[in-house]
Amino acid sequence: MTTTNLGDLTVSPIGFGCMALSHVYGGTTDDAARDTLGAAVDAGITFLDTSDVYGEPREGSTGPAGTNEEMLAPFLKDRRDEVQLATKFGITAPREGTDTSSKRTDGRPEYARSACDASLARLGVDTIDLYYHHRPDPDVPIEETVGAMAELVAAGKIRHIGLSEVTSEELHRAHAVHPIAALQSEWSLWSRDVEDRVVPACAELGVGFVPYSPLGRGFLTGTLTKEQVAGDFRGGTTRMGESWDANQKIVDIVAEVARRHDATNAQVALAWLLQRADQMGVSAVPIPGSRKAERALENLGAVDLLLDADDMTQLDAIRTLVEGTRNIVDNPTWISSGRE
Repeated sequence: MTTTNLGDLTVSPIGFGCMALSHVYGGTTDDAARDTLGAAVDAGITFLDTSDVYGEPREGSTGPAGTNEEMLAPFLKDRRDEVQLATKFGITAPREGTDTSSKRTDGRPEYARSACDASLARLGVDTIDLYYHHRPDPDVPIEETVGAMAELVAAGKIRHIGLSEVTSEELHRAHAVHPIAALQSEWSLWSRDVEDRVVPACAELGVGFVPYSPLGRGFLTGTLTKEQVAGDFRGGTTRMGESWDANQKIVDIVAEVARRHDATNAQVALAWLLQRADQMGVSAVPIPGSRKAERALENLGAVDLLLDADDMTQLDAIRTLVEGTRNIVDNPTWISSGRE
């Protein structure tokens, strides 16, 4: 298995998005989740990405759920040295912003410190390899948040700093305070707004990119049905709700390329993303997630799949065909594309 770098952090070329092992897409048992992770790591997927907000909140909980991190703890106890561990902080239970409106982000330095300690305890580890601020806090200058994270690096609690869903301008400001190893935002065949400003900023600064939902929350694989997504948040988005039928033409294009290469839709979508990132001069590590080990192993096939110029041209055309936005909540400031 080859490796790639996110800043100075060496990781596998495909990561594993642990959110899929929690209730958000139907969930699974903790033991089954750890079995899936074990098979993935055995195969060479060593970059594990979680967050303090992932998982089913415990009854009476008022902060981030933390249960996905807790699920990982027994696995990490036995295999910590084999993986690169990433987690996040900053998405909270609803709280009041400075303008008295409800908000779900917290970038205060004191919160960064307490959230890190809480994640370390839940995960049962001494150090987090890559610690992300999950969403910018409009009430706190990003320099203050990253300054606190830099203190966590100095204290040995985290090794590298990451940001999620920031704009190019926010990335430049943050990077001036402390080197940013990776930026995580949605990037896939049908979510390409980050290519306009954010990805070029990463290339300029030498920041790695971690695309979340690289398979379009499963839509691009062609394995989902409208009934499957109706029961979770995906069915509430315009792309996978009211525009489901219209967007099937996108799946057809991916499937046509997959047939030519005797590959799966998922492998084609991930191979395109790796090659597109290379074209744009950034190191990218997609983090698809799956409750099934065989899907995770299938994803690794993308590393060796070489798409030719005609394939890339055909897949690039998908950008003009998408109906609906990539936002999953009503607030457009939740993602970087809503603020650029």
